[in-house]
Amino acid sequence: MHYNSKRGFALAVLTAALLGAGQASVAATAGDKAVLIRDAMVFDGTGRAPYAASVLVEDGRIAAIGAELTAPKGARVVNARGQALLPGLFDLHTHWTPNATPSELPQVANLYMAAGVTTVSDFHEPPEAYAPRRAWLASIAAPDVKFAARMSTPLGHGADWGDENTTRWVNSPEAARAGVRAVAAYKPDFIKAFTDGWRYSNAADNSSMDEETLTALVDEAHKNGLKVFTHTVMVKRGKAAARAGVDVIAHSVQDGAVDDELIALMREHGTAYAPSLAVYLPERVDGSGRNNGKPDVLAQREQNFANALHNVKTLHDAGIPVVVGTDAGMTGTPHGTSTLRELELLVQAGLTPSEALLAGTSASAKALGVNDRGSIEVGKRADLLLVSGRPWERIGDVRNTQQVYVAGRQVQGKGAVLPAGNKALALPAQPVQALVDDFERADGRTALDTLRVDEADGGNDRTAQVTEIVARETGGNALATQAKLSSKDTAFAATILPLSRGSVAPVDARAYRGIRLELRGSAPELQLEVRALGNRRFIAPLQAGAQWQTVEIPFTALQGQPPYRAKAPVAVWKGDDLQQLVVSGSGEPGSKLWFEIDNVSFY
Repeated sequence: MHYNSKRGFALAVLTAALLGAGQASVAATAGDKAVLIRDAMVFDGTGRAPYAASVLVEDGRIAAIGAELTAPKGARVVNARGQALLPGLFDLHTHWTPNATPSELPQVANLYMAAGVTTVSDFHEPPEAYAPRRAWLASIAAPDVKFAARMSTPLGHGADWGDENTTRWVNSPEAARAGVRAVAAYKPDFIKAFTDGWRYSNAADNSSMDEETLTALVDEAHKNGLKVFTHTVMVKRGKAAARAGVDVIAHSVQDGAVDDELIALMREHGTAYAPSLAVYLPERVDGSGRNNGKPDVLAQREQNFANALHNVKTLHDAGIPVVVGTDAGMTGTPHGTSTLRELELLVQAGLTPSEALLAGTSASAKALGVNDRGSIEVGKRADLLLVSGRPWERIGDVRNTQQVYVAGRQVQGKGAVLPAGNKALALPAQPVQALVDDFERADGRTALDTLRVDEADGGNDRTAQVTEIVARETGGNALATQAKLSSKDTAFAATILPLSRGSVAPVDARAYRGIRLELRGSAPELQLEVRALGNRRFIAPLQAGAQWQTVEIPFTALQGQPPYRAKAPVAVWKGDDLQQLVVSGSGEPGSKLWFEIDNVSFY
């Protein structure tokens, strides 16, 4: 099959329209009326002591700072007497995962804005999703989201789920350089390298990245203008990461106390430290228990956390830049509020409230490599947080949010008006063409111009799977999947056909009655799964033999399932919120299976 020009044109128009609409709405809100924030106590993020001043915002930037500013004609005046004005906060380590609660992009964006977080790094998205997610974010009010390209070792942390379209697997300098060049084509904002396989003595270790590979990865990333953050949690791995020249260690080193050698290496190579304390709390950020009924695991967590607190203070006192990242989106670490909890934990570790605020503003901006924000200075982007109290003296006052501005646009507090998209769960669904994939393209993309993805059970003991295009005896091609299942009862192998680029925007299939595909194979259990927005799933069993057969599955035959990891009613079919078609096979642990599919379409 040749490239579908109509489909490609439609995707391009949709993305351009979303980007255009988002930029226009932000520009209009930020630029058609100036804002004078009058008589605030300004903590400007430069290290200067807080001072009384007014701040004028025009066209999304800080136009003037002074004690006697006059509001331009038509400007909105905000009386901030008795309130503190801070730069917008950063969270350099989050996961906007579809398995978290909430999972929808607008809801997560709202939580960060409510907490005063105006720049966020998302470590979770596959490169294919960057462009459509950027388009979606541009169409609503949202913090500025930076995307990390994920790289790990085979069976390393971060590569123990998904395939290489989500996390690149590298285990040599040559593979690292090739991997960086491959992901750089998607224009990530930086790279996240999962280099340390230690699992905190709570689980079997994953594989770790050797120093030679990491050094090549960092060198190639820097050649491509990309910073490198690492998942590093051991002292010895921290030394390797620093020697390799990584820009930020994005987890706490917690298997023991940091030493003079690690400090010297981090200082020499300019490595910053984002301890992500919130995710390591022995109890959850919301105060509920963690690891109930497992006292040995809880004791290990408590020791690791004590090491983490000690190490962040030691590194800070040694002059290593400490920045803010939380691992929010992981279990017990909610979006938005975890960033504020992280500031409190930095103070608990021994930083002053002012030092914690600097970590969450200007130091984080520098570590991320964005020089247009992070402090309140003329010409900087007007990312601003207005709170009641004096958070440089009482860090908990940072929770007293009054107003939040992103690029001069008020997004939180009295007077904020958000686009309708901030309340919706999805972009408007676009009609989907009938043919999903006939596997005639040689570039790994479907007939919808989306990138096919493999999926299998995760973990160290993981199903080994190979999916490739094969020739059919009667002409044309099919997609063949072969797998050796892991030893787990839940072992499976699957191929995913995204219905939109990166499985981000939904599609509308209400013009059709069902799904048709050609199928053959040898697997004890086969099924078709349709995935929709909100973690909603629908499945139907499939039957296959050695000979090709055409199978039709009416939408009415698809059975709704509960969301992953959630106690909720089974999904109800809508048809206008679809994201993926998935064909999967399972069987006895350790067994082998195969299946082939062709001409997948709606009918």
